[in-house]
Amino acid sequence: MVKLEEVVDEEFLREQEGPHDEDDWDTDSESDTSSIADLTPDETLYERIAALQDIIPAPTRRALASKYNTATSWVKSGLALGGKTLWVVSTSALLLGVPWALAYSEEQMIVEQEKMEMANQRAQNEFMAPSAGGQEARPAL
Repeated sequence: MVKLEEVVDEEFLREQEGPHDEDDWDTDSESDTSSIADLTPDETLYERIAALQDIIPAPTRRALASKYNTATSWVKSGLALGGKTLWVVSTSALLLGVPWALAYSEEQMIVEQEKMEMANQRAQNEFMAPSAGGQEARPAL
């Protein structure tokens, strides 16, 4: 038969740090942030990035700088070309498209007016010469 024996961990017997009474607990959020602020060093982000210079080897830094310069050059060139292309397209549309659209709409209005005149003329002809009792006129033989 197996006999079980409880072994007490020494960590559980050690007294914990902090206040002993529940009234001593500080639940104020300022104390939490102040303890965190005390742990952070007084370095700026720039200083931290500048410290990385020692970690990255010089050839790698030069290669990264070269790639960055090449990429920014391509982006600048692309944006400049895109801007010039947009200028050419927009001015061409204004100089050629707007007059064409005005002429086209005027032509449509003239066509509609001619259709109305033809319909009015047909109505007048039917009014002036009505057919005989709805029968079609037969040509004489």
